[in-house]
Amino acid sequence: MKKRNLTSAVSVLLISFILLGLSGCASQGDGKIPITTKSKEARQLFLKGRDLFDRLQTQESARYFEKAVKADPDFALAYMFLSFVQPTPKGFWENFNKAKALVDKVSEGERLAILGVEAGFNGFPMKQREYFQKLVEAYPEDERAHSVLAGNYSGQQEYEQAIAENKKAIEIAPDYSAAYNQLGYNYRFLGMYDEAEAAFKKYIELIPNDPNPYDSYADLLLKMGRYDESIKNYKKALELDPIFVSSFVGIATNLMYMGKHEEARQELQKLYDLARNDGERRIALFNTAVSFVDEGKLDLAMEQMEKRYALAEKINDAGAMLTDLNVMGNILCEMDKPDEAMAKYEQALTVIEASNLSEEVKDYNRRYFLNYAARVALKKCDLDSARANAGEFMKQATSVNNPLQIKLAHELAGMICLAEKDYDKALEELKQANQKNPYNLYRMAIACQGKGDMEKAKSLCKKAANFNGLPSMNYAFIRTKAQQMMEAE
Repeated sequence: MKKRNLTSAVSVLLISFILLGLSGCASQGDGKIPITTKSKEARQLFLKGRDLFDRLQTQESARYFEKAVKADPDFALAYMFLSFVQPTPKGFWENFNKAKALVDKVSEGERLAILGVEAGFNGFPMKQREYFQKLVEAYPEDERAHSVLAGNYSGQQEYEQAIAENKKAIEIAPDYSAAYNQLGYNYRFLGMYDEAEAAFKKYIELIPNDPNPYDSYADLLLKMGRYDESIKNYKKALELDPIFVSSFVGIATNLMYMGKHEEARQELQKLYDLARNDGERRIALFNTAVSFVDEGKLDLAMEQMEKRYALAEKINDAGAMLTDLNVMGNILCEMDKPDEAMAKYEQALTVIEASNLSEEVKDYNRRYFLNYAARVALKKCDLDSARANAGEFMKQATSVNNPLQIKLAHELAGMICLAEKDYDKALEELKQANQKNPYNLYRMAIACQGKGDMEKAKSLCKKAANFNGLPSMNYAFIRTKAQQMMEAE
C-alpha cells in the first residue's frame, strides 16, 4: 500500500503504513484482537468494511463503517476506521476523537491499537512502537497485529524489521493479501526489485479482481523506469475501478518523468473532474502543482496550491491548511523569496495554534517550525540564526525520540555546512539524513563537487535524477537540476 492510496486526511497527517490492519476478528478467544460491540449487526457491517479497507477500497468501506457506528454508537474500532477513510483531516479528527473517548470501554488489544495510532499522529513513533509491540506480544497469532508493527518499522525506514513482521503475518495467514502488499513496498525501498516483483505478483494472484495490486505493481515498475509497463498496470487498475485515485496520479507521474508534462496534467484534470469529494480534488491539485514544479514553473505551482488551500479554508480544516501553507513556504524558498516563505510558515503556525487540535499536535508543529525558520535563515545567509534554529530543532527532536525528525535535523546541519563550504562535514551530516529524500542525494553531489570529486558527484546526481519516486515536491525541486549536473562535462 501507499499513502496516496489512503484518504487525503491520512496523507496530510503523514500516516504511513500503520493503519492497514488494525482490527480484530469476529470471534473472541481465538488468539485474535477482539472486537468490542454490543450489536451483531454492527459487527458484521464493520467486518465488511474492514475487508474493503484491507484491500484499500476506502470509499466503498466508508459506508459500512458509517452504518456500523449508527447501529452501535459506542463502537470504538468502527469510529477509528471511519476516521481513516475521511476525505479531510478535519473529518479524521472528528471521528478518531470519538474512538479515543471510548478507549476505556474496549478490550486491551483495541486500547493498544487506538493509543498506538494516536501516538503516531501526535509525532511519537517510538511510543507508538511500544504499543504495537505489546499488541503483538498479547496477540502473537493475529496477522494484523504483525502487519501494524511492520508498518511502524517501515515508517521509520527500518525495512528489514518490517519484512520480518510481514513474513510472520504471512506464516499465520498465507492468504492475507495486505501483507504481500506491504512486503512488496519494503523490498522496493531496499532496492530488492526482484523480491518486490514476486511479492506484488503474489498479491495480484490473491485478489486479481481488485485494483490495488495492479496499482502497487505499477508503482514498482515506475521506480524501475519501466514507464510503459507501469502505465499499462495503472490502466488495468482503472478498468477495475474507474475512480481509483492513485492510478490517475501514477499515470500522470509516468508521463511527467517521460517529459510529457501537459499530458500529465490532462490526466490529473480527469481526476479532478471525476472527484467525489474535496479530498480527491486536493490530491489532483497537489499533483498538478508537483508537475509545474518539475517543469520549472513554480509560479503556476503556487496557483494550484492556492486553489488547494481555498478548499481547506472553506471548512476551516486546520490540518489541511497547515500542510498547504508549509508547502507554499517550501516553494517560495525554492523561488528565493525567503520573506514570503516565512510569512507562510508563520501563518501555518498561527492556524494550528488557533485550532482545537491536541496540545501534542501543536507541540509537534511548533517543533517543526524551527526547521522552517532555519531554512529561511539559510536563504537569507544568516548562518547564526540558521545554526540556532537547527540546533534547537535537533535538541527537541532527540528529546522526543523522533527518528525521522532527527534525520531532518542532520539534513539542516548538512545544509549549513554546505553554505559554509565545509564539504567533508556536510557529507558526514547528510549521510545521516533521510536517504529516501532525493534532495539529500543532490546536496551530497554538491558537496562532492565542492571537494573536486566529480566522479562521485555525477554518480550521486544520477541516483537523484533517476530516483523515480512517487510524486513529491522534494524530487520535483531537483530532478532537472540533477540531470543537468549529471550530463555536464
